[in-house]
Amino acid sequence: MQTIAILQKTIESEEFRRKLLDIYREPSRINGEVARYLDALNSFRSLYGDLPAGIFSAPGRTEIGGNHTDHQHGEVLAASINDDAIAVATPSEDPEIRVVSAGYPEIRLVLPENSSSLSPLPEEEGTTAGLIRGVAAGFAARGYKVGGFKAYITSEVLGGSGLSSSAAFETLIGAILNGLYNEMACDDITIAKIGQYAENVYFGKPCGLMDQMACSVGSLCHMDFEDPEEPRIERIDFDLDRAGYRLCITDTKGSHADLTADYAAVPAEMKAVASYFGKDVLREVPEEEMIRAIPELREKLGDRPVLRALHFYKENRRVEAESTALRTGDIRSFLRAVRASGDSSYKFLQNVYTTHDIGHQNMSIALAVSESVLGLSSGDISLMDTGVVRVHGGGFAGTIQAFVPEDKTDTYRTAMDALFGEGSCMVLKIRKYGGIRVL
Repeated sequence: MQTIAILQKTIESEEFRRKLLDIYREPSRINGEVARYLDALNSFRSLYGDLPAGIFSAPGRTEIGGNHTDHQHGEVLAASINDDAIAVATPSEDPEIRVVSAGYPEIRLVLPENSSSLSPLPEEEGTTAGLIRGVAAGFAARGYKVGGFKAYITSEVLGGSGLSSSAAFETLIGAILNGLYNEMACDDITIAKIGQYAENVYFGKPCGLMDQMACSVGSLCHMDFEDPEEPRIERIDFDLDRAGYRLCITDTKGSHADLTADYAAVPAEMKAVASYFGKDVLREVPEEEMIRAIPELREKLGDRPVLRALHFYKENRRVEAESTALRTGDIRSFLRAVRASGDSSYKFLQNVYTTHDIGHQNMSIALAVSESVLGLSSGDISLMDTGVVRVHGGGFAGTIQAFVPEDKTDTYRTAMDALFGEGSCMVLKIRKYGGIRVL
């Protein structure tokens, strides 16, 4: 590793600018990224001195297909994005992890003499310290080395934006431990599983594996969680820019307060349908068997669980259709499947707004105005030169996703920013790297 002073000179080199372009894929961003990396190095040096250090990066993610399917062992199409969290980190001889995230106080975590005894602490539940402890415990439990380190972290992945800032953070801590103590020997899928473990057990959030997998593996990925312990992962090489489209994510600024019950009801209702057949998840129930039982399911469970189960089966097939279309370069078929996914989420999954507060429907407004701006109001999905739009992520409040023709991107972004505030619409690119060591 090199000292901070040497790293600064490296970052200012033309060779490193080419490396940044390979990571972030947007020439207009490179000057800003150089400044961001230099600022991170300066912040680290002011905290810990001019020590030998490494630089690590982990991206946010976007879900493209498979809305609310992973918790039923379904299929997902997701991608890492070119907004990321970066860390400047150095190993420490002391058995202590010290982390400063920009704008927050330092977190200090003393490692026990036996790192295999990194048990969860009740007072750390729901905290960043809990995530760090959980990732360290996950490494130790799998036989990887764990040691103290000092790190300064800064992130472009906005919290609450549907781009998985927590999964990016978990992946970043995993990359640091992997690079400082394990010569990057821990594979991407294992780091994703460790991140999920940290979030489930140490943070206390019962999330699926999709977020961590997309952040850790990188690129466009078709993920099949039929066996969540050994998910099938297929990277897909597709250049959205070359196809003439831009990926836009708009933060509709809806409140996430009091939505826990809405989010929890989705997997709970799907699992209630599975339980009717004596199964744990819908993936274990044949679709034809479920459809035959709809009259009994309606009587016993009500209509919404049935509708959400129907969404699951059709969404799995849409993921396969989207993946096939991207592999073969068929952008129109891909966009048709994305449009159908959005329609299904709205009508059958029903996660665009909460019924507990129908006076606030930020995402409904965003989708309606998007269709108007993109010329989709007629509902004609046979002509896709106008783009498509859908709910993004968990739903109920948060973000929408649009694939917009390049020549309409500025118009679309202006319209969304006018609705929700400057900077609400983010034009992103799919990056090919997950969690990595940059230098």
